Amino acid sequence: MRVAIIDIGTNSTRLLVADVTAAGRVTELDRRSTVTRLGQGVDATGELHPDAIARVVDCLADYRRATDDHGVTANLAVLTSAVRDATNGAAFTATVRERFGLDARTLSGDEEARMTYLGATSERPGDAPGPVVVIDIGGGSTEFVVGDRDGLRFHVSTQAGVVRQGERHIRHDPPQPEELATVAEEVRGIFAGAVPAELRAAVAAGIGVAGTATSCAAMELELEPYDPDRVHGHRLARATCELLLARLATMDVQERRDVPGLHPDRAPTIVQGVLLLLEAMRAYDLDEIEVSEHDILRGAALELATRGG
Repeated sequence: MRVAIIDIGTNSTRLLVADVTAAGRVTELDRRSTVTRLGQGVDATGELHPDAIARVVDCLADYRRATDDHGVTANLAVLTSAVRDATNGAAFTATVRERFGLDARTLSGDEEARMTYLGATSERPGDAPGPVVVIDIGGGSTEFVVGDRDGLRFHVSTQAGVVRQGERHIRHDPPQPEELATVAEEVRGIFAGAVPAELRAAVAAGIGVAGTATSCAAMELELEPYDPDRVHGHRLARATCELLLARLATMDVQERRDVPGLHPDRAPTIVQGVLLLLEAMRAYDLDEIEVSEHDILRGAALELATRGG
């Protein structure tokens, strides 16, 4: 089955077009990511901003043309944190469904966790260390999904994200040390309160998915242009993230746009992204994580193919 998955997130809108076999083999044909910042102002106002909606709509028009060109037989558009939080989120989901002919669904936390875990672990060896936590840092939330060879054990969606915490606390460029300390303290408390200490202690390995983790890998490898094959499976050390944070936090946004391996559109949010990733690794006492290109897009593609469209 040829499927198209669109992930309309708080910070970016992403597309995956792939052929998926009955046995679960995924062959990617097209993959795109555009920073659209749908979550602009949602934490403060509780509503999706008209400018943010317009950016996503423009992006979806391009993505819809791509899905038509590929001749997909089934599609799914998933909407997550910003849309769940916004009072006009349901109306926006309806617009996506009706205007672009997409099977658009605002995911519950359970659905988002299941798809993310399925995608991230779809090619993981059965004898790999476990339990494993999948860490998904987004614009408005950070998801933790813990599982082992028997399946999911725990999941939670926390109110910590690169756009949310940036809008709450970062007022200077470069950010002031006290601003970063405030973000770190807030996030540390959110993570500790969201996941039982005994569960965090039991985790043996971590997988980092989505833009923050992949950007950190690309910056460490100084990838120009970005190479998903080199990013996928990269072992990212906590010490490396500490060095990246120290380096990026001294730069203004224009300087960060020129950092090798970092997409310029991620320059405004990467500092808080690395900070959140560090706090996540500390919460689970992980010295390193595996970076994965396989995330909710892949998980949704597998689920869509399994149910036959």
